[in-house]
Amino acid sequence: MKKICFLLTLFISAVSFSQINSSPGAGGDEIAIRKILDEQTQAWNRGDLENFMQGYWKNDSLMFIGKSGINWGWKETMARYKKGYPDTAAMGKLTFDILVVKKLSAEYYYVVGKWMLVRSIGDLSGYYNLLFKKISGMWVIVADHSS
Repeated sequence: MKKICFLLTLFISAVSFSQINSSPGAGGDEIAIRKILDEQTQAWNRGDLENFMQGYWKNDSLMFIGKSGINWGWKETMARYKKGYPDTAAMGKLTFDILVVKKLSAEYYYVVGKWMLVRSIGDLSGYYNLLFKKISGMWVIVADHSS
């Protein structure tokens, strides 16, 4: 009986965990967005800012909000990242904990999560919200508020 109760508890925990980390009936768009965030994490952890930035809209209207205020444009956002994270020691190892993936319409998704950097020079963490837009058939981040 104890074994059945244990297995039932384990199953309920696994189902609850999977529901927290992925939306019910997650479709291809949500999967594509999660893939972009995964690819960004991998690029960051290789010290590759160029590929990390591929998840962002390459446009002057990209909006990034951080602790120093609003920055506009892909180039300005890239410059901000290069200044704030000049080497792999500053970049550390990134993880994203995705808390919410919400479809707003056929062309917009809203994502909320927590970011964490484990670094030899001191760990950092905070929260982010991202607005994804489907442009020319591809999902890109058009607005990022990270703190």
